[in-house]
Amino acid sequence: MSQNTRIEHDFLGERELDDSAYYGVQTLRALDNFHITGIPISSTPLFIKGLAYVKKAAALANKELEVIEPKVADAICKACDSIIVGELIDQFKVDVLQGGAGTSTNMNANEVIANKALEILGEPKGNYDVVHPNNHVNFSQSTNDAYPTAFRISLFMLINELLDSMNQLEKSFSKKGEEFKNVLKMGRTQLQDAVPMSLGQEFNAFSDTIKEDIKRVEEARDLITEINLGATAIGTRVNAPIGYPELATKHLAEITNIPVTLSPNLVEATSDTGAYVQISGVFKRVAVKISKICNDLRLLSSGPRAGLNEINLPRMQPGSSIMPGKVNPVIPEVMNQIAFQVIGTDVTISLAAEGGQLQLNVMEPVIAYNLFNNIQILKNGFNTLREKCIDGITANEEICKNMVLNSIGIVTQLNPIIGYENSASIAKEALQTGGSIYDIVLERKLMTKEKLDEVLSVENLMNPKFINK
Repeated sequence: MSQNTRIEHDFLGERELDDSAYYGVQTLRALDNFHITGIPISSTPLFIKGLAYVKKAAALANKELEVIEPKVADAICKACDSIIVGELIDQFKVDVLQGGAGTSTNMNANEVIANKALEILGEPKGNYDVVHPNNHVNFSQSTNDAYPTAFRISLFMLINELLDSMNQLEKSFSKKGEEFKNVLKMGRTQLQDAVPMSLGQEFNAFSDTIKEDIKRVEEARDLITEINLGATAIGTRVNAPIGYPELATKHLAEITNIPVTLSPNLVEATSDTGAYVQISGVFKRVAVKISKICNDLRLLSSGPRAGLNEINLPRMQPGSSIMPGKVNPVIPEVMNQIAFQVIGTDVTISLAAEGGQLQLNVMEPVIAYNLFNNIQILKNGFNTLREKCIDGITANEEICKNMVLNSIGIVTQLNPIIGYENSASIAKEALQTGGSIYDIVLERKLMTKEKLDEVLSVENLMNPKFINK
């Protein structure tokens, strides 16, 4: 053993570690075993923060119940505090995908916190007689309650970040709705001309569909405030002092400011992953709807000369290596791809939730990885869509208006006055001759010019009122 290394052991034997490492032998074994994604759990810093919160709450409860020496508990709490403020994140190295239901992640946290606590006490790393990863940091716990509780704490915080990006995007669409409220345009169903509307109404609809999803995300987020801390191995509270689950949950709520509550059935809570399925399903809904909006933006901006060209998206980059002057809707396109990823991983999360057996779902690491990743890419996507696309959209008002005036669809406005048969006949003639609805109605003397002007006024086309005589 060199001067800069230390020896640690577990029941499988001894291993040599670099003495600069705060993690220990069990983390080292996980690093050897799981070369899967190359992505460490530290890629989600709020997850590491969640682990530290759980370990601190446990230490506070254990201290209060007098099952751990106050000096040791205080050192553990200080070590957790250092991680909560962002220190030692790089010491959480195990792969996001791992066997063992998250044991490698839990032990990574236990070892880092133990060695940091030893440092605080002036002891060398690895002197586990003073502060032990299992006997002290993990006291009254199992991976099976510590890991999912930390997962839920971090998920709650991450969802709040996602909600912030959704709220900002909704406001951007709402602002465009106000900006475009007087822009007359053609509404379409099945990609065919339907009836007129305003461009503002279209963008307000985008805004409101995001508002709806914000409510659904908030509802789903609140499902994860029920935790199983103190359940230990399978929910029977084995090795947990009387009162520990309630006390640890109370401390966790206080230090995180998250309204966590203890599940009334810890056996059920330890094996159940239904909340994650619900959250993933809501994320899929969000992804589907924002992708639909991006499809609409791409259609409305298509062209510019051989498409709809009703709106202009900000020109972000040249769109072709061969076609000069081509600019593609790259921001909506990347949002579409983010949506496809989220939709696809919903299947992974569903299968992982179903794949748990009996008293524990061992597949939580893949659930956590995909939910964390989905939140991150959705949040980044929403911010990018808002900053680099929505805020800079402009309207081609004359093109929008001319499409309405040249459309057959405005004949629908005349149904209550001249009847469906006459309207259909006028539409047919307009299609065959290329004539305008306006001129054909006057030629047939089906309405006075004054009444026709009233019905086909810009205001009535955008905000129709019932007129039948």
